[in-house]
Amino acid sequence: MMNTLRNFLVGIFFCVPIYLFFLSSSAQAALLKFDQSTVSVSVGQTFQLQAIVDAQSDQITSTDMWITYDPTLIEAQTASPAAFFPAVTSNISAGKTYVAGLITDPGSYKTGSGTVAVITFKALKDGTATLAYDCRTDASNSSKVIKNAIDPTNIIVCTQNGTSVVTIGTGGPVVPTTVPTAAITSPYQSSVQPTALPQTGIMDQFPKIAGMGAFLLVVGVILQLMIL
Repeated sequence: MMNTLRNFLVGIFFCVPIYLFFLSSSAQAALLKFDQSTVSVSVGQTFQLQAIVDAQSDQITSTDMWITYDPTLIEAQTASPAAFFPAVTSNISAGKTYVAGLITDPGSYKTGSGTVAVITFKALKDGTATLAYDCRTDASNSSKVIKNAIDPTNIIVCTQNGTSVVTIGTGGPVVPTTVPTAAITSPYQSSVQPTALPQTGIMDQFPKIAGMGAFLLVVGVILQLMIL
C-alpha cells in the first residue's frame, strides 16, 4: 500500500510541472506589419502600404495602430478602411498616423491576419526612411491588439512588429523613426464600439479550469489514501 502511494506521489510531482509548462507555453500573441518591407519611389510619387494585424492563433476584437515616419521625407495623405474590421477610424498628423479597427457586434471576433487600412503616402525628397509601429508598454497612445476575452488584454508583442524601409529617389542613410513630441488625439472613443463585453472567449480559460480541477481531485484522492 505504501509503495503504491509513494509511486503515485512521485507521478504527481512529475506531472504537475509538465502541466504547468504546457499551460505557460500556450500563451498567445499578436503583431502588426505592412504588406511590403521595402519600397522604392521617386520624389513626388505616391505609394500605398497595407497596415495589417496578425492575430496568429488568437481571437481579437480590436487594434490600435500608431505608425511613425520621418515627416521631412514622407507625408501621409489618406487612410482608407479595409474589410477586416467592420469599423475603422483614422487620424493623420505630421510624422504619425493613427488607425483603429474594431468589431461592432459584441458576440463576434476576428482571427488570422487581415488588412485594417490602406494608407497612401507621398515621397517628399531624396532619402531613406523607415515606417514603424510605435509600440511602448508605458504609453497609452501606443499600438495595441486586444484579445477577445472576459477580461480584454493587450497581447501585442512589440518586438515582432514589422517595418517598411522606403527609398526615395537617390536614397541616403536610413533615418530612424522617432515619436513626435506632439501626440495626436486618438479618435477611438468617438468610433462605434461594442455595447457589452464579448460573450465568446470563455473557452480560452477551459484548459486552465479543467487542469486545476483535475489537480485538486488528485490531491483529494491522495489525502484520502493517507487517511486510510
